[in-house]
Formats: sequence, structure tokens, C-alpha cells
Amino acid sequence: MTSTLQPARAAEAEQRPGRWLALCVLVLAVLLVAVDATVLGLATPYISEDLNPSGTQLLWIGDVYSFVIAGLLVSMGSLGDRIGRKRILLGGATAFGAISVLNAYATTPELMILARALLGVAGATLMPATLALIRNLFHDPRERSLAVGIWGATASAGTAVGPIAGGFLLEHFWWGSVFLINLPVMAVLVLVGIRTLPESRNPNPGPWDLASVLLSLVGMIGVVYAVKELATHGVTWPPLAAGLLGAAALYGFVHRQLTMPAPLLDMRLFRHRGFSGAVLADLLTVLGMSGLVFFLSQYLQLVQGRRPFEAGLAELPAAVGAVVAGLIAGGAARRFSVRAVVSGGLAAVGLALAVLTTLGTSTGYPVLGAALLVVGIGAGFSFTVTADVILSSVPKEQAGAASAVSETAYELGAALGIALLGSIVTGVYRDFTGPAGTPPQAHESLGAAVEAATKMPPHTADQVLEAARESFVHGLHLASGAGAAVLLGTAATAWFLLKGQNLESAG
Repeated sequence: MTSTLQPARAAEAEQRPGRWLALCVLVLAVLLVAVDATVLGLATPYISEDLNPSGTQLLWIGDVYSFVIAGLLVSMGSLGDRIGRKRILLGGATAFGAISVLNAYATTPELMILARALLGVAGATLMPATLALIRNLFHDPRERSLAVGIWGATASAGTAVGPIAGGFLLEHFWWGSVFLINLPVMAVLVLVGIRTLPESRNPNPGPWDLASVLLSLVGMIGVVYAVKELATHGVTWPPLAAGLLGAAALYGFVHRQLTMPAPLLDMRLFRHRGFSGAVLADLLTVLGMSGLVFFLSQYLQLVQGRRPFEAGLAELPAAVGAVVAGLIAGGAARRFSVRAVVSGGLAAVGLALAVLTTLGTSTGYPVLGAALLVVGIGAGFSFTVTADVILSSVPKEQAGAASAVSETAYELGAALGIALLGSIVTGVYRDFTGPAGTPPQAHESLGAAVEAATKMPPHTADQVLEAARESFVHGLHLASGAGAAVLLGTAATAWFLLKGQNLESAG
């Protein structure tokens, strides 16, 4: 809040030389995470073929990163407030690069799941630190809005660079190479960041409470695991027990924060309606979109038969739309209103997802490309403005914790979306009826069916693939429809929760 700063100090901060160069370093970290998230989806068919995971293991490979990062973001954001955001950013980036090598050379599904989990630990240090440093670098509301827009646009650009670069690598090298592209980005980030990033921390942070860290981690993982397992396998005691344990841990976490003089997360932040509304909007938006994002690459490659590089190019309109929208979102929110831009963006995404319920195995690209462009534009407007609202709602000393809450909502939404909507696709797919002689593994995943078909007589293989692809697309229809309903409901909710929010007054 610029009003809490001494005038001379604010002027000095606003004139800080090198702040835009420092922003360039920060967005490299965002690029690192975005590229990693997108190349996984593109590489999934190859991982499935090489490591032969079960359908459940494949979902774990896709969402364990989100589980771990959701459980640790608040802890790592608070740690950055205490020990220094620059320090935790550069340390996390180094670890992220090193663990990417473990991902690249995983030889079993279990090792791949472990590698993704460790990557989540490292990734939890990056995103909160970048947003917190932006909050401390840019005190002028309009400059901060532009900086947040560039931050979001870079994340969107990463979603474009990832599939294209990953597609090229997958056509020329083995699947592990898509994780090694993190290394040069990490190296530049660390080497340049050492010289250009200013250090910032909370001057009176209090101790870092290990009990709160453990409660947060157990609570998040327990609840999300329970949702995932119940959605996939129905009601059984193990996931119910995990869910109850997670809920109890989260209750303990909240109670502990309310009673501590220097909490890991100040729960009073949620009393700000704009903060709470923006966090809820982010969570539900990502939940509604993530099932589509996770399965889109499989649709393009395994259903429509596109090469990896071609599949990466096919996803480009979403990233282009998000980049453009992110750069102008702050100005649009000031000209119209925060709630108009956020709700309008979410409604556009919901309608585009509804269009995707008409996809078939041979649908032409113009329909898909137009829908993806609208998804990108709507998401770019919404995510950029909600990030600005969240940062503007808190004192700069708490920027790390607030940014972590924002990112937790994003990652939790992704994990829940993959668990719930992904389970819809998987559940529908497994029930497909193939010809006599269809091997059981063909029902595990579409990738497994494609692999099994290579070992069958041509006529039988064609029948198996046709039935499997039709079933997969039907599951994708249901997931897209559910996502559309979530997005449209979120748009209506955001219209009420963000009433009266204004970026200038919040800043």
C-alpha cells in the first residue's frame, strides 16, 4: 500500500533504477515453471509408452506436483518473507534445475512420481517469491499493474514455448529431453539474478513455525488425495480417512494461525472481500480449465494423429490470447471495473469450454483454435487482474504470504481439476467396449490402447482404436461441460464478490 510508505521512501522506490531489468529476471522464473507444466502434458503419451504406468499412476504423474506445491506454497512464501525473497528464489531455481534432471532420467512410474513431487518442493519457492518481489519493486499502482501483466503474459508465453519447444524435442530426442530445457533458463536466472535482484524481507517476521508447515502440508495433501481417490474409485475407507486427517490438519493450521502472535499466514487477510473473492475466483477458474488442459495434448496427438510439434502449434492461440489480454488487463480494469473484467473474462472461458463439448474425433482445427483463443483471452484478463487485486490488498511486508495464497489457489485448483474432471475422462474411457481380444491394458489409458494396437492384427487394431478414441472424446465432452458450468458459476460469483474493487484505491 503506497499510503503506508513515507513519501520520500515511496519516491525512491518508484525511481529505483534497474527495476525493469529485475522484472526480466523474475519472469524467467515464471517461464521456467510454465514451460515445465506444459511439456509434461505433451510428453505424457511418450512417458506412458516408455514407463507403462497404470491409469492411476498416470494421473499421479500429472497431479502430484500440484499436490506438493499446493501444500508448501504458503510455507515457502512465508519463509521468503523471513529469510529473503531473493535468496529463496535463487535457491529454489537452482534446485528446480537439478531436479529436472531426475525427471528426465526417471526409469519407472514410481521414480517419475517421486521426481515430480520433489520438483513441487522446489517449485513452491519460485512463484510466491516472484510476485512478492514485484510488490516490493513497484509501488506505483499503474506500474505494478503493468509489471503483473508482463508477469502473467510471460507465464502464458511459457505455455506456448513449452509445447512448441517440447514438440520439436520429442520429434528428435527422447521424452526426457523436454525437462532438460529448464537448465539453461535456470542458469541465466541465477547468474543474472545474483546481480540485479534486490533483497527484501519482512523486518519483523517472527519465527518460522515448523508445526504450521507440517499441518499445512498434511492438510492440503490429505484433502486433495481424498478427493482424487473418491472421484476415481468411489467411496472407500482409505481416502475417507485421508480426507478426515487432512481436514483436521487444516482446521489445526487455521486455529494455530489465529492464536500465534506472528503466524505463518495472517488469516485476517481473508477479511478483505477483494482478496477473498480474487483467491476464490482463481481456484475455481483453474479447477474448471485444468481437466481440459491436461487431456488436450492427448486429444491432439492420440485422437487426431498430430505430431508433437504440430500439437504444440495447435495450442498456440490460447497463449497468444492470454499474452495480449494480460498486457492490457490493468488498463481495462481501470477503465471499466475490476469485476467487469474478471467476470467477463471468466464467462468467455466458460462459453468457449461449452463449445468444446461439440468436438469429435475429426473436428476441424478452426473450431478448436477459435475456442482456445477465447479461453486464452478470458483467462489472461481474469488472472492478471485478480493477481493485481491480491497484491494490492496487503502491506508489502506480507507480500510473500499473500502471493503464496494466490498460487496455492492456482495449484489446488489444478490438482482438484485434474482429479475431478480428469477422473471423469478416465472413468468414461475405461468403460469402452472393444472387439473380442481387446487386451485389459488398453482400458487403462488411451496411450496404452495405442501401444497395444501396434501388437494386434490390423483390422482388430482399427476397431480397438476407434472405440477407444470415441470413448475418450465422450469423456472429454463431459469434462468440458462440467468445466463450462464451473466457469460460468465463478463468473457470477466474482461479479458479486468483487463489487466496488478498484485497482487505484487498492494500491
